[in-house]
Amino acid sequence: MRHFEQELEVLKGKLLEMSALVESAVYRSVRGVVERSEELAQQVLKTETRVNQLEIEIDDMAISLLALQAPLAADLRLITAAIKINNDLERMGDLSVNIAQSAISLVREPVIRPLIDIPHIAGLAQGMVRKALDAFVNRDAELARSVLASDDAVDNMRTASYHELISFMESNPQQIPQALHLLSVVRNLERIADHSTNIAEDVLFLVKGIDVRHHNEERTAMVQT
Repeated sequence: MRHFEQELEVLKGKLLEMSALVESAVYRSVRGVVERSEELAQQVLKTETRVNQLEIEIDDMAISLLALQAPLAADLRLITAAIKINNDLERMGDLSVNIAQSAISLVREPVIRPLIDIPHIAGLAQGMVRKALDAFVNRDAELARSVLASDDAVDNMRTASYHELISFMESNPQQIPQALHLLSVVRNLERIADHSTNIAEDVLFLVKGIDVRHHNEERTAMVQT
């Protein structure tokens, strides 16, 4: 049993390392866009290899624990949540790479007005990432609920930014390539927020043993209580 507990600690440690790398990648990729910094964008690209390596290590370790230890109750939920969170973190890492690649393409382009909204969307998305990961580390159901409550705000801002950028392209056809990169950044930020929501749902499953996926009415009731 002691060996099993040690293995669980190693598993959680790897998840924490991956979480830190992904949170940093999200931050740097967005700063790369806002500051037109190729250096920050390249740092995100260099991180991808380690994130991918950790994804494989975490999956292998979690599957081994399930197969060899036959965990029950809370330990089973932890390992199951770890597998799902691992997948969401890897996808968030990929989305950060997408944003970093857009940043590199935008380095030599002039700043256009719709960029004003991207830092705001990024701030909301990054806040969701941070809260979701903190909720996992601290097994904090209330913090996880706050992440679920933020999802609609990001969706609304994404829609507003889409409309603004499309209008901008209609008025400034020469700036269409740059605006398309910004549309991609907004879309990737929204998807990062979605994966943060997934992690928050997994935390609620881990801590409370409840499944809130796809149940909007129950989710709303839970946030309000």
